[in-house]
Amino acid sequence: MAGETRRKMVIGAARLLAERGLQETSFSEVLELTGAPRGSIYHHFPGGKDQLVADAVDLAGAHAIALIERAQGNSAVEVTEHFISMWREVLVRSEFKAGCSVLAVTIATDSPDLLGHAATVFRTWRLRLAELLRTGGLGEREASRFAAILIAGTEGGVVLSRAEQSMEPFELVAEQLSAQISELAAKLSQ
Repeated sequence: MAGETRRKMVIGAARLLAERGLQETSFSEVLELTGAPRGSIYHHFPGGKDQLVADAVDLAGAHAIALIERAQGNSAVEVTEHFISMWREVLVRSEFKAGCSVLAVTIATDSPDLLGHAATVFRTWRLRLAELLRTGGLGEREASRFAAILIAGTEGGVVLSRAEQSMEPFELVAEQLSAQISELAAKLSQ
């Protein structure tokens, strides 16, 4: 039961980070969202808010990796489309209310520890995407470079679409990323 309360709080914090950002993810907000008892705060998170946020970042990162893994064995073009679709779904399902909780922490924290967690998550995504792109047909250098571009592009597209409350910016970025990966794959298959 205690472990379940802690897990609900971490999931709630990840959701709040994605929807409201770091400043609006307080213990009070997490308790309200999850219905967890007030006494569970420092019992489960003796390191305070930073510990809760770090755990939420790690959880969001692991969730994204689990989704990325679904593209294993696909072509580089399909891996790219899969990653783009993941973020498109976030925007559509949340009606532009949610973005990336890892990005939210990255841009708002001054904590070296939280930045380290965010960096680890982004690096893990980048390395795994690069590996999938490489096994999907790209060369090592192209896969590494495109993985970084894919993450940066989709994250930027999500931010622009949330700001404009429209899919147009995201779809423009998605179209460009799709064209770029198709061109890369075509060059390498010649």
